[in-house]
Amino acid sequence: MSRRKAANTIDRSVTESLQEYGRGVAGGLMFSLPLLYTMEVWWAGFIAHPYRLIAYVLTTFILLLGYNRYAGLRLDSSMTEVAIDSVEEMGIGLFLGALLLFLLGRITYGMSAIEIAGMIVVEAMTVAIGVSIGTAQLGAGGKEDEGLGGSSNKNEIHFGGQMVFALCGAVLFAANIAPTEEVVILAIETSWVRLMGLAIFSLLIAFLILHYSDFKGAAEFVRADHPTVILLGTFVTYAIALSSSALLLWFFGRFEGVTLFTALAQTVVLGVAATLGASAGRLLLQ
Repeated sequence: MSRRKAANTIDRSVTESLQEYGRGVAGGLMFSLPLLYTMEVWWAGFIAHPYRLIAYVLTTFILLLGYNRYAGLRLDSSMTEVAIDSVEEMGIGLFLGALLLFLLGRITYGMSAIEIAGMIVVEAMTVAIGVSIGTAQLGAGGKEDEGLGGSSNKNEIHFGGQMVFALCGAVLFAANIAPTEEVVILAIETSWVRLMGLAIFSLLIAFLILHYSDFKGAAEFVRADHPTVILLGTFVTYAIALSSSALLLWFFGRFEGVTLFTALAQTVVLGVAATLGASAGRLLLQ
């Protein structure tokens, strides 16, 4: 009897693991597929300096650690388990990125190892974030099945966790746009008056999603009655969106050879999409 029970436990564990990997693959593709079809991202892998690729990998790994710590599949996981999950998600991201780039004909036998590695890294990091979110959020069961009181634990997520979710959401949204030429063109042709308008519009988006439109999860995670708290949350979310936009633009080489105004304009232009992602991320990615 005990042997049969042990066998059932092992089978269930294997089945659950395979289901988690399946959700991870689905999430990785769901959130990153546009990047895999974007020519500017392919070229970014060719021209990115190794130190930028290393910085990109380290930043993504830190994001995964934060996300898995605050919204992972098992809320009682130790930091060792969180780190292992993050490494696995990075591995899945790298594998999916390499496989699809090969199947799409973007990786060929005539390319150098450095070119191949650069292209895979640029694509795979966003895939890895999608894998993490898909693993934790796309299941029918999740934290409640662990008997840990999923919703009550979520309510206890503090400010740091909210900022991690905002950053993940901002990266997922903005990374699809940052490599494109359109951002540069819009920044060059815009005026400071329009930039101010875009900044105000972005702040309004954050306010509407977080505190006004009764967006899913708003009442549970970010409800606030005091105007100061509402304004602080809105401005901090926008600051995270601008920071993630600047980092992505820097990584894709959009700040090279441009004036300070153009660099700032690009950041504000991309910040609209990043703000949408950061605001939604605070509500939906946990």
